[in-house]
Amino acid sequence: MKLDQKIVPDKPKKLSRPDGEMLAYHRFEGEREPGLLWLGGFKSDMDGTKAMALDAWARKQGHSYIRFDYFGHGASSGDFAKGTLSRWRDDTLAVVDELTNGPQILIGSSMGGWLALLAALAHPEQVKALVLIAPAPDFTEDLMWAEFSDAVKAQLKRGEPYSQPSDYDDAPYPISPNLIWDGREHLILRNKIAITCPVRILHGMEDPDVPWQRSLTLCEKLASTDVQTTFIKSGDHRLSTETDLALLTKTLESLV
Repeated sequence: MKLDQKIVPDKPKKLSRPDGEMLAYHRFEGEREPGLLWLGGFKSDMDGTKAMALDAWARKQGHSYIRFDYFGHGASSGDFAKGTLSRWRDDTLAVVDELTNGPQILIGSSMGGWLALLAALAHPEQVKALVLIAPAPDFTEDLMWAEFSDAVKAQLKRGEPYSQPSDYDDAPYPISPNLIWDGREHLILRNKIAITCPVRILHGMEDPDVPWQRSLTLCEKLASTDVQTTFIKSGDHRLSTETDLALLTKTLESLV
């Protein structure tokens, strides 16, 4: 099966949340451990190139695999503009708690890298390893708030959302004050990160959204001594070319 081969579409299943919202997900039940859990990026969905390539790879290798959409993303319910890191972290933990069995490798892209780190801190006994693609821990503070103009900061302080232009969507992203304030409750790059499992980081050096130097900072902050960081000199933020996908699956093969 080619990595880019289209998976036969099926209707996503739904996981109920306590407030009545529903998380959409796809799950393949394999026979091999560890299981694999995909955590996508900010405003992305579970049908992206990397998520689908990993679906094909997991089926071929016989590993259980879950991909899902956070609150307000993709096929899940909820208003994206009301989303926060706390909400998306809780979505992630609900998927780990209710849909997975046994040890897991969490594969997080961009914001999904931050959520993977938070999940590993919450479930150190279950998370066997992390694979992080252009990880963006603390992005709400360091890559949003720190880069906003004084006018935008004043707008947010007044409680007014800001519409941020995006290179990945025709419509701008709504950035709420709550997204920024809540993000400050989950900053992890300020201190040592008590994660001791193996961590593999892939980062493009032409990433316009998350500077590759941040992965060096992350590497330094992790308590684990089994951390390997790979920089792709011509790589962008998405790392979705055939070469990038081959590197991703090779990285997974070394862990499973």
